[in-house]
Amino acid sequence: MKYLDEFNDPDLAAGLFAEIDRRATRPWAIMEVCGGQTHSIIRNGIDQLLPDRIELIHGPGCPVCVTPLEMIDRALAIAARPEVVFCSFGDMLRVPGSTHDLFSVRARGGDVRVVYSPLDAVEIAESEPERQVVFFGVGFETTAPANAMAVFQARRRGIDNFSMLVSHVLVPPAIEALMSGGTSRVDGFLAAGHVCTVMGTSQYEPLAERFEVPIVVTGFEPLDVLDGIRRTVIQLEEGRAEVENAYSRAVRPEGNPAAQRMLDDVYEVCDRPWRGIGMIPQSGWRLAPAYAAFDAEQRFDVGELQVDEPDACRAGEVLQGLIKPDECECFGTTCTPRTPMGATMVSSEGACAAYFQYRRVSAPVIVGSAGGGTDG
Repeated sequence: MKYLDEFNDPDLAAGLFAEIDRRATRPWAIMEVCGGQTHSIIRNGIDQLLPDRIELIHGPGCPVCVTPLEMIDRALAIAARPEVVFCSFGDMLRVPGSTHDLFSVRARGGDVRVVYSPLDAVEIAESEPERQVVFFGVGFETTAPANAMAVFQARRRGIDNFSMLVSHVLVPPAIEALMSGGTSRVDGFLAAGHVCTVMGTSQYEPLAERFEVPIVVTGFEPLDVLDGIRRTVIQLEEGRAEVENAYSRAVRPEGNPAAQRMLDDVYEVCDRPWRGIGMIPQSGWRLAPAYAAFDAEQRFDVGELQVDEPDACRAGEVLQGLIKPDECECFGTTCTPRTPMGATMVSSEGACAAYFQYRRVSAPVIVGSAGGGTDG
């Protein structure tokens, strides 16, 4: 299809940059909510190519990054049990708990397995009925329907040795918390297209009206992001604050009704702590009472486990857009992907990981002869 070819069209990109430059008559700060958009921006240098009047602020849209520390420690406690097969997507294995990570549990003999679908964990439970199989259900509204389907299928098929450790979070309450905190500099938002593919766009309309900020639903390719920025700038310059769908090839206003019905059946909304941010009311899902038997927190009695964040890690400030990753004193020194202090450094959608991978090393200054030697 034509739009796939346009993703790499340099003329179209140049036109978008030019229009943003022409339209922006004053400074504007725009937050991209999704970590996938952050990586697209940093990998392609979009923030460095925009006019100085436009600042991009990286938001809390990395589900791995906002999974609270105590939830990681609960996962570690469950995964270490000899009767448990602990299943997770691969990006959770290096996320540090208070003392270690899931890789460490596996190295010590724990049965920790990477799966590519929550239904894989259901199949493992069915094929190994003598083991307790736990799936780590992490993510925003995007991954929640598939995880809900896993619990639904386990109950329907009578697989009672399957359970899920649930740590789902919701985007709109996070936007509300950021804008209500009194420290936000955000003038407009790029909303995550894949979240809206599931949930639609209506949840963002009260936020745009209440906080007088444009919210543009945006995709993840570089030109998607640029078009989202362009549309946000146009709204800001015209004094409008509306929800606008710039990802109509995937997002419908009503979202995915079938997925929403599954969510309503399996989950109920709850207060949820966010790593580095704190408790955000009504910002998460937990299993509904009808599915409580599949709740790993209850099955393994780890729900009361609480721990404190390390003082040196400033990932919470990164997630709230208060600082850029390279403004943290630990960035690239005591905190690296091999020795992470926070999840933002190891997640494939973490802002710190993006800065480390794409922007940590400056071009070296070559001293000496034309041959490039440094011996003098």
